[in-house]
Amino acid sequence: MTIRTVETTPYADQKPGTSGLRKRVTVYQQPNYVENYIQAIFDSLEGFEGQTLVIGGDGRYYNDVAIQTAIKIAAANGFGRVLVGQGGLLSTPAASHVIRHHGAFGGLVLSASHNPGGPDGDFGIKYNVSNGGPAPEKITDEVFERTKVITSYRIAEASDVDLSTLGTQSVGEMAVEVIDPVADYAELMETLFDFGAIRDLFASGFRMKFDALHAITGPYAKTILEGKLGAPAGTVVNGVPSPDFGGGHPDPNLVYCKDLYDELMAPDGLDFGAASDGDGDRNLIIGKGRFVTPSDSLALLAANAHLAPGYKAGIAGIARSMPTSAAADRVAQKLGVEMHETPTGWKFFGNLLDAGRVTICGEESAGTGSNHVREKDGLWAVLLWLNILAVRKQSVDEIVTEHWATYGRNYYTRHDYEEVDATVANQLMDDLRSKLPGLRGQSFDDLQIVYADDFAYADPVDGSVARKQGVRIGFEDGSRIVARLSGTGTVGATLRVYLERYEAVSGRHDLETQTALASLVQTAEVLTQIKQRTGRSEPSVIT
Repeated sequence: MTIRTVETTPYADQKPGTSGLRKRVTVYQQPNYVENYIQAIFDSLEGFEGQTLVIGGDGRYYNDVAIQTAIKIAAANGFGRVLVGQGGLLSTPAASHVIRHHGAFGGLVLSASHNPGGPDGDFGIKYNVSNGGPAPEKITDEVFERTKVITSYRIAEASDVDLSTLGTQSVGEMAVEVIDPVADYAELMETLFDFGAIRDLFASGFRMKFDALHAITGPYAKTILEGKLGAPAGTVVNGVPSPDFGGGHPDPNLVYCKDLYDELMAPDGLDFGAASDGDGDRNLIIGKGRFVTPSDSLALLAANAHLAPGYKAGIAGIARSMPTSAAADRVAQKLGVEMHETPTGWKFFGNLLDAGRVTICGEESAGTGSNHVREKDGLWAVLLWLNILAVRKQSVDEIVTEHWATYGRNYYTRHDYEEVDATVANQLMDDLRSKLPGLRGQSFDDLQIVYADDFAYADPVDGSVARKQGVRIGFEDGSRIVARLSGTGTVGATLRVYLERYEAVSGRHDLETQTALASLVQTAEVLTQIKQRTGRSEPSVIT
C-alpha cells in the first residue's frame, strides 16, 4: 500500500457543534475539506494503531464519497480494521451499538441528522468514542484546534471499497468488513422488548404507520416491525433511504409529518403513528387523537419502562436536557430515583450512563434513549411505546390522560427561529444575559420572577463544567422561559425559545397548548424582543 502525505491549508470554520461538524454539502466539497477534518480527528486521538474503527451514515448526498475518503485516511493512519455498514448505511444508534458490541476504538458517523439532504442540503461528520457516544468537549476542542493549524493529511492510494457486498476486503494492511447495518441492532432490540406481546398486539388488529421519511430507519423498521413483529406490509412508509430524503425534510415534527398527524386525528384514524429522522435518533409519537410531546414521552417511557423485559428491574435514574420540560422530574421523584438536568447534547448523558447513575435519558428535540447505547434512539422509543401499549392494553390517549391525572401536566412548547442572522442572534442573547441580574423580583402578568440565570452544568462524574448553556427565567408558579442558540443548524443561527407551565393534578389538562401558554409567549417577547430584532413575525417552527 502506498501512503501519500498531501500538503494542505487549514479552513477556519471547522469547529464541531453539539453533534459534530455540520455544513452545506458544497462546503464539504471544497478541496481537502473532508480530508482536513478527518485527519484532525485522528491527530487528536492516541492509541488507535491496529484498532477497529466503525464508519457509517444516513445515506444522504455525499455520504458515499466521504466514506471512501475516510476509509483511505484510516488505513494511512494505522487503523487495523474498519467496520462499515452495507451501502455505507448505519443509523446513529446502530453505529453506537456496533462500536460497543464489537469493542471498537471509536467511529465516524456521517450525518446531519434531521437537516435536509441533497446536493444543496447539509452534511456532517461526528466522531464517537469507545463507549459509543459522541466525543466529549475535551476531544472536540482538540480537534478544532488541530483544524486551525493542519498542514498535511495522510491517505492511502487504493481503489474504492465495494460497499454493496457483505464480507471482508482490504485497503493495504487494513481489513474493511462490510456488515449488515441492521442485524446487530435488531438482535439488541429483541433482548429489550417483549416481541411476543407486540406480535400479539398486531395480530389483534392494532393499526399503525411508521414514516421513515425516506431516511435511514426504513430498513430497520421494515426488518423489525414488518419482519420480526408481524406488522402488516405497508406499515412502514417512505422506507427506502434516499440521498435527498425524497425531496422532503427528515425532521419528525408536526410540520413535516402533517399528513401522518391528520391520519391519527381522523375519527377512523389509526391506533398509533410514529416517525424517525434522517439518522434515526429522533422520534415522533402520535396516538389516535393524541399527539405526545417529546417531553411527555420521556416522562411516560420512564414511568412505564418496567413493563419491558430489558427494564423490569426498574431504572436507576432519569436525565433530561435543561430545556426539556420538568415532567420527567415528577416521575423520578415518585420512583425515588436520581434526576439530572444537563446541557443539550447527548454527550452529557454519557458519563451518567457509564456510571450507572441513570437508565433513561431524553431531550425535548424528540430524542429519547436508554443505557442500551450512548445515543438517542428513535426506533427504540417506538418499540418501547409498543411494548407499553401491548401490556397495558390501553390507547395512547388513555395512558397519557392517566399520567397527567397522576403527575399533573406540564404544558410545554418550543418556538424555533431558523436561519436568523448570526450577529443579530448572538447580540440578542448577549443583551438578554445582561438583563438577568435585574430580573429577579420583577413581575409579568402578575407572576414574579424567582430566578434568572445562564445555565451552567457541573458533571457529577468527572467534575467538568459547561457554561453559557442557555438563559433560564423562572416564575413563582413553576412556569419558565428558556432561550438558547442551537448548534445543529448550518446557515445563520437557530434561536430557540422554550415555554413551560405546570398544571397540578387537580387542574385543567385539556387546554390547547398554545392557548395555555399564550400569556407566557407574550412575556417572552417582552423580555427578548425577538420579533423586533429579527424581523420575524412568527417562529419558523412551533413544536
